[in-house]
Amino acid sequence: MNLTLRIWRQPGPDAQGRLTTYQVSGISPDMSFLEMLDTLNEELILADEEPVAFDHDCREGICGACGMVINGSAHGPERTTTCQLHMRNFADGDTIDIEPWRAAAFPVVKDLVVDRSAFDRIIGSGGYITAPTGAAPEAHATPVPKPDADAAFEHAECIGCGACVAACPNGSAMLFTSAKVVHLNVLPQGAPERESRVLDMVGTMDAEGFGGCTNTGECVTACPKGIPLTSITTMNREYLRALRKR
Repeated sequence: MNLTLRIWRQPGPDAQGRLTTYQVSGISPDMSFLEMLDTLNEELILADEEPVAFDHDCREGICGACGMVINGSAHGPERTTTCQLHMRNFADGDTIDIEPWRAAAFPVVKDLVVDRSAFDRIIGSGGYITAPTGAAPEAHATPVPKPDADAAFEHAECIGCGACVAACPNGSAMLFTSAKVVHLNVLPQGAPERESRVLDMVGTMDAEGFGGCTNTGECVTACPKGIPLTSITTMNREYLRALRKR
């Protein structure tokens, strides 16, 4: 496959960025999208040019580090992470636009790399449970109803990739935050911080500069792990409940 790539190049956070055009050839349909970028970077290095900076780590669809906007869609044309997107989703001769996540709370570090530490601060503000010190409790000491366990596991699948923010026209982090809140609030182990968790995490989300949710649903469409839209309504209910109990 021969492809034309239009890639966002930005030397640093305060530098002016622009789309730069590159030609790549000999791309196998079985390559992952990141392997295709590796091929481009090898050619750039051999030509004494600066390689394209992009985030990646596990390359197994687990860590969520590899996020980028491909032809206007977070992670590309399939509902998966960029590292699990394969070049067979494109055709020979295609032009592919590649950009970083676009959100005020995700400032560009370099090229396709953005700073997603706002997510870490949201989790740090309330994503924990009270745990007594000493020996670990017996696994079956606290019974958890099956529906609650299923809901917790479903929301725990969120990998914090940021696709929900990138896809949202408002740059909202409601789906991410709700996944982290609901994951713990439905479990008995999360009960001691149930009210403070949702208030603190929503407060931090707002303070980080994420936009408001207007229920467009684009976040759910882009989420590679299928976090449901009902997660947001559950968090809203938890938030109102916590406000009443203050």
